[in-house]
Amino acid sequence: MTQSLFANALLNPEAPVPVGVVDPEGRVSVKRFNVYRNNVVASLTDALAAGFPAVAKLVGDEFFAAMAKVYLQNHTPVTPILAQYGSGFPDFLATFGPVSHLRYLGDVAKLEIALRESYHAADHTALDPAILGQIAPEDLGALKLVVAPSARLLRSEWPILAIWQRNIEDPETRLPEGGQDVLVARQEFDPVPVALPGGAYAFFTALSDGQPLAAAAERAATEAPEFDATAALQLAFAHRLFCTPDSP
Repeated sequence: MTQSLFANALLNPEAPVPVGVVDPEGRVSVKRFNVYRNNVVASLTDALAAGFPAVAKLVGDEFFAAMAKVYLQNHTPVTPILAQYGSGFPDFLATFGPVSHLRYLGDVAKLEIALRESYHAADHTALDPAILGQIAPEDLGALKLVVAPSARLLRSEWPILAIWQRNIEDPETRLPEGGQDVLVARQEFDPVPVALPGGAYAFFTALSDGQPLAAAAERAATEAPEFDATAALQLAFAHRLFCTPDSP
């Protein structure tokens, strides 16, 4: 018996008890293996529900548990840290037939992964916005700002932040028409998702790619003529988006 055969049998309720799994009398230990199998499935299902609370609420606990069993049959954990389980869940949701009418579900799951990743990302020393006042105006355009390791940027054709807020924070949250660009930033310990104004996603993405301030602003203005670089920078500093060059 190999480890892979044992692992596959654990996650596949139709699979027979692996050869070699026997009781003290040498008989095939069906009941004991099934108890172990059920515990593993329950633990992974609980981990998935804990990692995707908004998705679980959107589909209901019973349906989520059934869907999780389908997912885990082909997505075994790649790390012993259960809190990180489910990296492939958004892609699974995008192709899982029974939720095909909930087209936003995969993007909501991506937001929940972003929040988890941000929480566990390395700490950083926030850049003091006063640094901008120390740079000559003619040199500001060449400035490169380092985006914090805990920052995450998402773009969706659906109002994923509002959907998440309605299910996690405030059931009265209004759902805007169209999609949303979202920044996940960690000011202290817990990450905070923020809806971005027009052009800000392109602006922050360009900065993350190492582009200087002027080039990033030009890219944002090309995408959204109404882009306000000053407002975007104010938002960024308010959420400690930039870090000092010597941060981890």
